[in-house]
Amino acid sequence: MSQATNQSWGGRFSEPTDAFVERFTASVDFDQRLALQDIQGSVAHATMLARVGVLTDEERDAIVAGLTEIRGEIERGAFQWSVALEDVHMNIEARLTDKIGITGKKLHTGRSRNDQVATDIRLFLRDEIDVVEAELIRLREGLIELADREAGTIMPGFTHLQTAQPVTFGHHLLAWQEMLARDHERLLDCRGRVNVMPLGAAALAGTTYPIDRHVTAELLGFSRPAENSLDAVSDRDFAIEFTAFASILLMHLSRMSEELVLWTSAQFDFIDLPDRFCTGSSIMPQKKNPDVPELVRGKTGRVYGHLIGLLTLMKSQPLAYNKDNQEDKEPLFDTLDTARDCLKAFADMVPAITPRKASMLDAARRGFSTATDLADYLVRRGVAFRDAHEIVGQSVAFGLREGKDLSEMSLGELKQFSDIIEEDVFDVLTLEGSVAARNHIGGTAPNQVRAAAQRAREALAALSSSNPGSQA
Repeated sequence: MSQATNQSWGGRFSEPTDAFVERFTASVDFDQRLALQDIQGSVAHATMLARVGVLTDEERDAIVAGLTEIRGEIERGAFQWSVALEDVHMNIEARLTDKIGITGKKLHTGRSRNDQVATDIRLFLRDEIDVVEAELIRLREGLIELADREAGTIMPGFTHLQTAQPVTFGHHLLAWQEMLARDHERLLDCRGRVNVMPLGAAALAGTTYPIDRHVTAELLGFSRPAENSLDAVSDRDFAIEFTAFASILLMHLSRMSEELVLWTSAQFDFIDLPDRFCTGSSIMPQKKNPDVPELVRGKTGRVYGHLIGLLTLMKSQPLAYNKDNQEDKEPLFDTLDTARDCLKAFADMVPAITPRKASMLDAARRGFSTATDLADYLVRRGVAFRDAHEIVGQSVAFGLREGKDLSEMSLGELKQFSDIIEEDVFDVLTLEGSVAARNHIGGTAPNQVRAAAQRAREALAALSSSNPGSQA
C-alpha cells in the first residue's frame, strides 16, 4: 500500500486522500509535541499486553527497544515526520514497524487513536502543570520575601485609584500573593482531574482483549482508569479547566502588571525595574518602557480567547469522539506556553523590584490618607460616626483651601472643627501611627505583615508538598 493512503485505515478506501484534504486534516505539525508522551503510553500499553498474555515477552521487548530508539531520534531532531501519516501516533507506529517489522503493528492491539490521544494529552498536560507549578512557586516565594523585607515601607492605598488610606508596600505585595495562592490551589485541583487514564477505552466502547487498565494506570502514574469509555475518549474538560485556571492566573498577573506600569511612571515613581526587564525608545532617549508587564497584560486576552475557543469547540459535540477535537491541542499548547512564560518573567522580575521609598512616603502624605483615622479617633471619644464623618469632611475642606494635610495642621486649626480633639490626635494622624493601628490579622501593621509573610511561607510549603509531580 502506498504511504499516500494512511496505513491505519486505508484498506476500506479505493483512492488516496486528496492532497489538500491530507494537509487540512493532518495534525502532525503540532501534535508532534506529544511524541514523548505517546512513546511513554505505548511502552506502558505493550508492557500491560505482555503481562495479560496478548503479547509475548519477546514481542514486548522488541517494541520497547524500538520505541526507545525512536525516542532518541526525536530527541536528537533526527526523526522524519510525514504529513501523509496524519498525526504523531501513526508517524511513530510506522517508524516502529520499519524498525522491527510486523511486531510493530501489534502494538495497537486493544487500543484506538481515540483513547491514545486522550491519554497522550493528559500525560503531556500533567507534565506541563508541574513545570507551571514550579514557576508559580518561584514567583510566590519571591513575593513573600520582598513583602517581608518591605513590611514597614509606607505607601498610599487606593480605591478608585484615589488615595484612600496608608498601607505598607509589603502588605500590598501580600495581596498579590493571596491571588496567586488561590491560583496555586486551582492548579493542583485541576491536576487531580487531569490525572485520570483514558487508555483502554479504545475507540468508544472498550475492547474485547483481556486488558488490565489498573496495571497501565499504575505504570503511567495515573490515579485511576477513567470509569466510562464513551466519556474517556470524548472528554476535554481537563483542557478547558486548565485554560480557565490560566485565564484567572493571567487576569491576576495583568492586574499586577497594570500597577507595575503605573508605579514605574514619572507620575507615580513608586518603583524601579531593572533595565533587563525594560526597553527604550527609538526616538526618545529618556524613555525606559516597562515592556515585560505590558506584554503580560496584553497576553491575557490571548488566553481568554483560547478558553472561549475550547468551550465553543465542545459545546455541540455528541458522544463520543469527533474530529473537532483535533482543534483542542493548539489552544491548549499556546495557553501552556503563555502561562509558563508569563510566570517565569514575573518570577525573575518581582524579586528585583526596588521600591522608591521616599516617593511612596511623599505620595501617602498627599490626599488626606489619614482622614479615616481622625474619624475613628473622634468615635472613640464618643462622637457618632456620621457626625465624625462630617467633622473630618470640614477639616479636609479646610486643608484643601490652605494646602495642608491633616497631620500638618496645628491643634488649634483642628479644634475649630471639634473641641474634643486633643494633642494625642497626632499619634493617629501620622502615617506610621495609622498603619501601626491596623494591628490585627489581615491588617497593614508591619508586625502583622511579617507574621502574614511567615504564614504564607508555611502554607506554600504545605501546598507544594501535596503535589506528587513536584516531588519527582
